[in-house]
Order: sequence, then structure tokens, then C-alpha cells
Amino acid sequence: MSELTFEQMLEESLKTIHTGDVVEGTVIDVKPEEIILNIGYKSDGVLTRSEYTNEPGVDLTGIAKPGDTMEVKVLKVNDGDGQVILTYKRLAADRGNKRIEEAFNNKEVLTAKVARVLEGGLSVIIDEIRIFIPASLVSDVYEKDLGKYAGQEIQFVISEYNPRRRRYIGDRKQLLVAEKAEMQRKLLESIRIGDVMEGVVKNVTDFGAFIDIGGADGLLHISEMSWGRVENPKKVFKVGEKVTTFIKDISGTKIALSLKFEENNPWKGADEKYAIGNVVTGKVARMTDFGAFIELEPGVDALLHVSQISRDHIEKPSDILRVGEEVTARVVDFKSEDRKISLSIKALQASNAEREEVRTASEDAEAVSVYEDAEDSQEA
Repeated sequence: MSELTFEQMLEESLKTIHTGDVVEGTVIDVKPEEIILNIGYKSDGVLTRSEYTNEPGVDLTGIAKPGDTMEVKVLKVNDGDGQVILTYKRLAADRGNKRIEEAFNNKEVLTAKVARVLEGGLSVIIDEIRIFIPASLVSDVYEKDLGKYAGQEIQFVISEYNPRRRRYIGDRKQLLVAEKAEMQRKLLESIRIGDVMEGVVKNVTDFGAFIDIGGADGLLHISEMSWGRVENPKKVFKVGEKVTTFIKDISGTKIALSLKFEENNPWKGADEKYAIGNVVTGKVARMTDFGAFIELEPGVDALLHVSQISRDHIEKPSDILRVGEEVTARVVDFKSEDRKISLSIKALQASNAEREEVRTASEDAEAVSVYEDAEDSQEA
């Protein structure tokens, strides 16, 4: 029996490998763009940066050092130069596929850092598997700029898993919707009508503002923004502004808010300030064909009927009045329950005319008396 040469014994002691095999190797050298591993084969294995990760520009010297062990997959037994080409990312992708499949089947919540912000959404990587999250599934609200998510860790679920087409779709929106629904449920269980709430303005429309009160949005209608008149909510509130409101009504999941706190109610004491006969001053707030509405103070308007504007006949208030003009009139009617006040300039003019007549009569009587005294003196 012939003896084996050293080279033959060495070759027999080395393992046999095939393309696709998963092997364990020991790092013997590391460069920024490649790692050299001893995989127990007659040739060392080469793991390039492009086969380590899909991330561009990674410096492999920060990934591994001599003596480390790594599991890799054989990509080519011989690259033509006698080297074994290895891959780590494809091994990770194989395992990642299984990981993503399990997450998809179990509806598991995954966490990953945003690798890239794309025009139509976000890209994240889990175990070398790229998962795309469309812009429509990034948030439960419209996101104009996705750039703020760059480098952030986000949570999502896998909504579509198709390894054949390498199509992996993530969904962050449903998590946010579910989270808000739970927060809303807890909030609705704890709040009561009349509760004072701190909130943040989320959106402002022509008819009101939506306020986030910590778990749900409440509507602050334009009619509940002030005891006075609000023409345009967008001139009063800004998105992100903090507001203290109170809950006026709760109907199912709808919450109505108000800023008309009772302690600031301008109608308190109005029966004394605006009692019938009192003379008051206010500004013309708006006009109709039948009269002008006079703002006596924010939240308290009075009607000056067209027939009460002047002792002279006029067709419509705008013939002699202007919005913003200050007028003085007498209160001729006050209805506390209906919060209605009626004014009259004509009544005030009539009172002034009566006083003028009395004053004139008094002066005439005094003049007659002086005249008569003078006549008596001459006769004497």
C-alpha cells in the first residue's frame, strides 16, 4: 500500500464544499471593501462588501476583526482565480425571508430603521430583506414630506408577502389607527360633559377647529369660539397652538368643545346694564334692510330697528349708518331669556326734544316774569 503524500493528506483533511453550502469561517484579514475567511477549504474565502450588505459605503473594518467567526454561504467555489466567493447578505436574506414570512403570518409588529426615503414611500431593511412602505401606509394622515423619517426607527406590520416577486410591503398606518382607536376608547370612558381639557389645534376650517385633546379630536365650532362674533376661524387659531376648552357635548365618538366659559358670559348682569330706559353706546356690527345690529360689548348685540333710527323716515339703515360707526341709543326692550335687546335712537331724540321744550318753556316763563316786573315798576 503506497503512502500518501503530504499534499494528498492535506487535501483529504480539508472539507469538500459546493455552491450554496452554508459554512463557518474564521476571519484572517479585513479590509474596508472585503473580508478574508479561513473556511477549512484548500482556498480561503472572500467576502466582498457588496456581498456583505446592500447598504452602500459600509467600511468592513468596523464590522469584523481577525479571529471573529462568521456564517456565510458559498456563492462560487472557484472564481477563476482559485478563490472561493462567499456571501453573507444572501444567507441573511434566506433567513430574513423566513423571518418576514413568520411576521406576516403572525401579524407581528416589526421595528426597523428607515434606510431610504423614496419618492413614493420608505424603504427599511430587516435581515437584508428590503421592505417598502408606500407613502399612503406611512401615516394615518397625509404626509407631504417623508424626509423627516430618514434614519428613524419605525414600527410596522407586513401587509403583503410575495417572495417570488421579491415584493414585501409594510404598513405603519394600521398601527397608528389601532393605537388612536384605543386611546380614543380610553378617553371616552374617562371624560364627562363640562370637563376642562388642554388640547392642540390640529386643523382649522371655515366652520371650526379640530382640537386634539389627548386621544381624540374634538370640534370647536365657530359658534363656540367666543361669546362675541367670529368671522373667520383661520384668523383666530393656528395649527399647533395650545388651547384650553371644555367639553360641551359627547355623542358617540363625536366630541363638541367650547370656549364660552360661563364665568366670562357677558350676559351676566346684563339685566342691570341694559335695563329698559338706560342710554347705551355701541358700534354698528352689521346691517339688514329691517335694522342694524349694534354690538354693545363682545357677545352682546342689540337690534336697532329701521323705524327707531330717526324721527325722520328712512328706507334702510345703510342710508345713514355705517358698519363700525358708534351710536348712542335708549334701551326700549330687554328679554333676558331670549337674550334680545331692542334700541331706539328716536326715543332718545324724543326725550331730548321734550327736555328742550321744557327748558324753552321755563326760559319763556322767566322772561315773561322779568317783563311783567319791569312793567309794574314803570307804572309805579
